[in-house]
Amino acid sequence: MTTVGGAAAPVRPTAAARRGAGLSEVRWDPEGFWGGRQQTNAAQTFAHCVAWMERLGWLENFDRVGRGETTIERAGWEFADSEVYKLLEGLAWELGRRDDAALAAVYDALVARIVPAQDDDGYISTAFGHAGLPPRYSDLSTGHELYNMGHLMQAGVARLRTAGEDPLVAMARRAADHVCREFGVSAREGLCGHPEVEVALAELGRATGEPRYIEQARVFLERRGHGTLPVRPLLSAEYFQDDTPIREAEALRGHAVRALYLSAGAVDVAVETGDSALLAALERQWARTVERRTYITGGMGSRHQDEGFGEDWELPPDRAYCETCAGVASVMFSWRLYLATGEVRYVELIERTLHNVVATAPDASGTAFFYANPLHERVAGAEYAGEGVNMRAEGGVRAPWFDVSCCPTNVARTLASLHTYAVAVEDRAVSLLLYAAGTIDVAVGEDRLRLRVETGYPDDGVVALTVEAAPADEVTLRLRIPGWAESCTVETPDGDVVPAAPGWWDDTRVLGEGDRIVLTLGNEPRLVWPDPRIDAVRGTVAVERGPLVLCLESTDLPEGVLLEDVRLDDGSVPRAEGDGARVSVRGRHELPAAAGGVPYAARRSAEAEGASSFDVALVPYHRWGERAPSEMRVFIPVAEGR
Repeated sequence: MTTVGGAAAPVRPTAAARRGAGLSEVRWDPEGFWGGRQQTNAAQTFAHCVAWMERLGWLENFDRVGRGETTIERAGWEFADSEVYKLLEGLAWELGRRDDAALAAVYDALVARIVPAQDDDGYISTAFGHAGLPPRYSDLSTGHELYNMGHLMQAGVARLRTAGEDPLVAMARRAADHVCREFGVSAREGLCGHPEVEVALAELGRATGEPRYIEQARVFLERRGHGTLPVRPLLSAEYFQDDTPIREAEALRGHAVRALYLSAGAVDVAVETGDSALLAALERQWARTVERRTYITGGMGSRHQDEGFGEDWELPPDRAYCETCAGVASVMFSWRLYLATGEVRYVELIERTLHNVVATAPDASGTAFFYANPLHERVAGAEYAGEGVNMRAEGGVRAPWFDVSCCPTNVARTLASLHTYAVAVEDRAVSLLLYAAGTIDVAVGEDRLRLRVETGYPDDGVVALTVEAAPADEVTLRLRIPGWAESCTVETPDGDVVPAAPGWWDDTRVLGEGDRIVLTLGNEPRLVWPDPRIDAVRGTVAVERGPLVLCLESTDLPEGVLLEDVRLDDGSVPRAEGDGARVSVRGRHELPAAAGGVPYAARRSAEAEGASSFDVALVPYHRWGERAPSEMRVFIPVAEGR
């Protein structure tokens, strides 16, 4: 059974030696990179989501079912119910993080509206199974009934762990019991076209101590991959991850969010059942996917069709889909693998994805979002007026809401609990994983270790830790040294300055109040070259600084210079400038060959006629499009002759 209180977190393996921080064990400063985003999320994003759901009739769907009315025209897609549940999950985590009477009232009002819509047997859907609607489970491929109930279960987990039993938790339990009855081994042979119920059942099983839920998650996993789901035209079994059993797959494929949700749930099941073979298969698939099917931002999904993965090395920057929800799901998958193995590579990808996908999605107000995250925008998008729903996932500008608006609520629930990914505790070792200004106060056995963290990370590479309270006995403090930090040093409490290589830096000692540890990361801007097997970006280079991927925006180009004509000057060395986030490089404006005929010509000379050089600023990718709609690119062609 779960323990309500400050140790609450989205992922709590039952028998794992390693755990993430609890909601109250990390407090980020509101002025910091992530703390500020959490504050905006609480103050703006939740209310924004509620307003749009009300405006579009998604909440009225529940009211209508609860009143027993016949549905003539239903608002939203079949999966619109899930957005309400994701919002409730985010509210539950936020209310577990801090008291907020206004948000508590929002939570209570939403729960009061959805409770009457649940049937006596636990089934709940506003798109199936009621007067005027198709029958229950008449479209398992694309109906999303189990997917929606999975998000209800995850909301129930958040509330159970932060506040204990309440009507939402009771709903989640009834829904899970219904799913187990309907889809158990001796019942209906079926599974959901959109994985999600697997990860939800596993975590609800952990939170409630009910093994039936974990077993049902395992059953769903074993059923997938045998081509049993009906496939609509223009789709495929691969789209649903129903082409190959999960143990046999070599890499993630098909719809990216579905594949990543499925993999996260599979890790949970592997850990809870002690299935080392399944866990090894997932580690293998993660490695192949990251090495060959992942963008420099951590984004996943290179095809607009099917919102899916491409083949190995198929990573076009201008057609990158990189859905924000896929970034969230990637973090979910990697976090579970880290908890299971302790390997630093999983946290490396989490940090990359958080800073360059999740942080990119919302604007500074928390009320407009990117759905897709391309790495090259050829045409500046039109300023979005915000008077209606954006019908396209692409478009080059953040929009307040989408026809398929899964990303805003996914970002909201992630930000509300993100600080629980910052620290891990294993026996008497405390590992710092994500660096942000704030306070860490974690339980170490029967004692507590409290650290004050001061840093301007990610714009600044210095992280200073001050011990405010510590156990009387030895404790191991473990710092994650990012892979890019090749000239890192650590100043110990003794005043010694020692080098630290990428990976883990451990120090075991009796810490005392006032002890200070200073981590200095060499985060000078650096050129990053793509693997030559990625055809779409051969002959280009990217620039990174710390965990941030940088980009070139047309906003920063001299008058008359087009983004498509800019080349990185031969021998250019990127230089940090300004507020620490901007970086300058020496660019070259190469005029194109004379127009006429097909766009191909004999090789031009290294010194193109009319070429000129100039300094150009690069900005963090997560900031692109903030100042005005713009053209943008991450990978910059290198001037010929390099």
